[in-house]
Amino acid sequence: MSFINKLNAAWASSNSLLMVGLDPDMPRIPAELQGKPDTIFQFCKKIVDATAPFVCGFKPQIAYFAAERAEGQLEDLCAYIRETYPHLPIMLDAKRGDIGATATQYAREVFGRYGADAVTVSPYLGSDSVEPYLEWNDRGVIVLCRTSNPGGSDLQFLVTDGVPLYLRVADLVANKWNTNGQCGLVVGATFPNELAAVRKAVGDNIPLLVPGVGAQGGDVAATCAAGCNSSGTGMMINSSRAILYAQGPGHWTEAAAAVAKQTRDEINAHR
Repeated sequence: MSFINKLNAAWASSNSLLMVGLDPDMPRIPAELQGKPDTIFQFCKKIVDATAPFVCGFKPQIAYFAAERAEGQLEDLCAYIRETYPHLPIMLDAKRGDIGATATQYAREVFGRYGADAVTVSPYLGSDSVEPYLEWNDRGVIVLCRTSNPGGSDLQFLVTDGVPLYLRVADLVANKWNTNGQCGLVVGATFPNELAAVRKAVGDNIPLLVPGVGAQGGDVAATCAAGCNSSGTGMMINSSRAILYAQGPGHWTEAAAAVAKQTRDEINAHR
């Protein structure tokens, strides 16, 4: 099943636009898991199991694994998600951006080694840096557009011929690079006006990965009003730290599940 078909099915079956980011920060992992040879895998596996009923997919951030020499645990995690929750897409957050020959190897890593359904990439090097990912014609290629961090404005707001750069990226992806119908865009929840502008520019069929809800303070109601398509879907609204390290009664997995469900329900109330 292609990424887009899998995502559409997940939106429907899970009744959710929530995507949980898997950013395992070793000092914040519960004490009961510390000191094990597969600490990161066990932590993420428990988060996946706790939150799977409330999500449309999972987004592992590769840097949190690579910094701990835990790429093997990331492989195991992706395999576990594919086997246990085959209906939920895996979005590998790698933000790759390099020349074609190198991008070819990055694409092999993401789609071959890890078996991800989609990957985040940077558009800064242009079309030839994205083409190697598009050659995997059933996989998603999610291009950075208007990111949630404040410094994104340094470049993304630059105006060329009267159009801000982030909207030029949106146009490129929607009208030139989306040859397989598997492309999407990253647009932060922290900028709802720009999110609305991107949705208007690309129409209903381009999915948006929307970080910034939760710890970064993005507003759920404003995000849904700005980014949903006419079917009330069209977004993968990501939350990471607010769910992974949730505080509450009971076991930490129960706290994570409770925040995931609350976030899912809040999103559904506004779409």
